[in-house]
Amino acid sequence: MKRFFLIMIAVFFMLGYGMAGELWRPASGMDSDVVVPLYSNGYVYPEQRSWKDNSIGEKGLVHWSNAGVSTRVYFYPQREGRVMVAVRVRSAEGDSRIRVQLDGTGEGHEVKVGKENDLVTLPAGEFEVGNAGYHFISLTGVSKTGKYFPDVEAVVFSGPVAMQVQYNRGPYRGAPSTHLRYEVPGDSAVAWFYTEVSVPEGVNATNAYYETNGFADGYMGIQINSPTERRLIFSIWSNYRTDNPREIPSEYAVKLVKKGKGVFSGDFGNEGSGGHTHLVFPWKNGTIYKMLVGAKPAGDHTIFTAWYLAPENGGWRLIAQWDKSKTGGKLLSHLYAFVENFGPNGNDFFKADYGNQWVCTPGGTWMELTSCMLTTTADPVRHARYDYGAGVENNRFYMYSGGFRQLNNLPPHSTIRRKPDGIAPGINFAELPQE
Repeated sequence: MKRFFLIMIAVFFMLGYGMAGELWRPASGMDSDVVVPLYSNGYVYPEQRSWKDNSIGEKGLVHWSNAGVSTRVYFYPQREGRVMVAVRVRSAEGDSRIRVQLDGTGEGHEVKVGKENDLVTLPAGEFEVGNAGYHFISLTGVSKTGKYFPDVEAVVFSGPVAMQVQYNRGPYRGAPSTHLRYEVPGDSAVAWFYTEVSVPEGVNATNAYYETNGFADGYMGIQINSPTERRLIFSIWSNYRTDNPREIPSEYAVKLVKKGKGVFSGDFGNEGSGGHTHLVFPWKNGTIYKMLVGAKPAGDHTIFTAWYLAPENGGWRLIAQWDKSKTGGKLLSHLYAFVENFGPNGNDFFKADYGNQWVCTPGGTWMELTSCMLTTTADPVRHARYDYGAGVENNRFYMYSGGFRQLNNLPPHSTIRRKPDGIAPGINFAELPQE
């Protein structure tokens, strides 16, 4: 009889009901329980339109009223096998039913959520993980008696597969940034930095910055700011350390010398401070754009100028020219490019191709850049994301991040090399437009 009683207890717990027959609560501190919070790992589909309704914040998914939206919670199991899933929910307004699926497929499991002011953890079934790599648990609304479906704070995984699950523990919802840090031959003085950029067809995520010409004193690149607006960017940092441009003393000011037609100019802060210019320009996916930055010493200052060449225009156009003080007259150094997601839509995919990189000395000697090092903001503690990478395609460097689509194909600080093209840009600097 004692043996039978113990077996029945085990069966109850395996079914996820516990002694009360309603709630399954993961044992605190158990290695097999992995609690994945929605805040850094969950995203509303088709998209989150508000921070008030059907939205994910620090408390997870809240004010979920629309049955037409669903939520995906991404996790990275490093082995295949079965995993038990539970949801940590609160339903203060009434009873409801939600459906839980793996990767949005199959019948899944329907979870009944009773009215409850406190968080409870409810069993949501077992699923078969077919391969290592990113997967997601989808949550969709079935029915509700109140105004809202339950708030969802986290998804809980248990079982052997859960012991090796990775997920984002940091506060960053955006995709990790990736960088290519170019190797310049020798200790050459660099007066000009030329590169080309193209964003593949179908890669149209907003809040994207594909930086092309980065250097120690500033950066240039292209952005997707909204579904209807794209920009070309050129900004220069002040050497005065502050995130508030109003605090910059006059002797450290970055001053606009001139700018091209239609170019906006102003200050920027929150990442250091300085001068910012951008041109609203509808650049196109699949098109190669040529980008050029020049530096000229002026005593203790340096004059930095940026141009772009778009097939739509047929020739070089000026973006802006800035006068930066306290530089000692130095030229371009620490050359790099990056892919950045500057919004919270880290479930979107970001990618750009960078090709034909060259630098030119003050004396007019061109040198091709064919080697670079990959770095990233992804970090096992601060930003545990694994969907980033870089490499060479069609003899052009590329970088990608976000979307939970591709795992990192190279470890950080890997060196990437492409074959020399051998044909310098041949730009006549004296003929570049000055307005």
